Amino acid sequence: MNFAGKHLITFDDWTKEEIEVVLKTAAVLKQKRYNRERTDYLLRQTLFMIFFEQSTRTRNSMEAAMTQLGGHAHDLTADKMQIAHGESPKDTAIVLSRMGEAIAIRNCFYNIGNKYINEIAKYATIPVISMQDDIYHPLQVIADLMTIREHFGEDTRGLKVVISWAYATSHAKPLSVPQSQILMFPRFGMDVVVAHPPEFPLQKEIVDRAKKHAAENGAKIEFTDSMEDALVDADIVFPKNWGGFAYFDQFVDDEEYFAQMRANLEKYRHWRLDHKKFSAAKPDAKIMHALPADRGKEITDELLDSEHSIIYDEAENRLHTAKAILALTMGGISPE
Repeated sequence: MNFAGKHLITFDDWTKEEIEVVLKTAAVLKQKRYNRERTDYLLRQTLFMIFFEQSTRTRNSMEAAMTQLGGHAHDLTADKMQIAHGESPKDTAIVLSRMGEAIAIRNCFYNIGNKYINEIAKYATIPVISMQDDIYHPLQVIADLMTIREHFGEDTRGLKVVISWAYATSHAKPLSVPQSQILMFPRFGMDVVVAHPPEFPLQKEIVDRAKKHAAENGAKIEFTDSMEDALVDADIVFPKNWGGFAYFDQFVDDEEYFAQMRANLEKYRHWRLDHKKFSAAKPDAKIMHALPADRGKEITDELLDSEHSIIYDEAENRLHTAKAILALTMGGISPE
């Protein structure tokens, strides 16, 4: 396997064997950090991080990862660059490729983000990493997978994972987290149940691809419009809001679009994970969340802070998986 220079926009472009290398590398780097061992695999290398939106876990895990690997991350936003004045993705990609060793981008604008990152990747001569777009969030899902395996073992076949839409009002959250999860988890034998109201579906092309992965790997993927039904005998529960972007067949102007989404949202205020609903899951079921969580809306504080919750293990693993991806794709270490 040769990871050096490899783009990461979705793990659907990576083989299961490559994903296993990332997980093994992340586990080694995690242990090294606990042992306080130096990991200067990317000494004097530069990562350009371009953020079009706010970020806590992604920004800090990537920057900390580069620091711990001996390199440096530039924390950039569009207003700090000529992107704000209309510079083309081609020019941005070529110039940054001559100055550093990798480019990482977060752009979640619907119907824009993934196209923009792919355009950068088309012209870049260094690895391009998606830090989340409107379709995929590879950095979150690899941390999710690492966390699941730490708590349930490497053989994840037959685990029942529930990914449930939940009520939230903070902002119209992208589809990228649940979509990355339904693409990844069936590849490792997990049975996935997705619960969502009719007005909040995932993208059909992603769903069709996820069903194909499930069929190829002896897993199941099901969809329901009942959170309560989905939770029965669950091993892992993700209560997660996402916007109704995929509900509209045609793109409407922003004002009309978000007005319709808000109206749909308010019909489902009862879609909240609480003790009564969660009691249908297995007694030792785990709760996961990409964070930030809309506490009291997506899920009660009592559950999110309970012994069932492994959200902080999940958040910490964003660091270790980021280090593995950067070290591998930037050529700092070989998969052997």
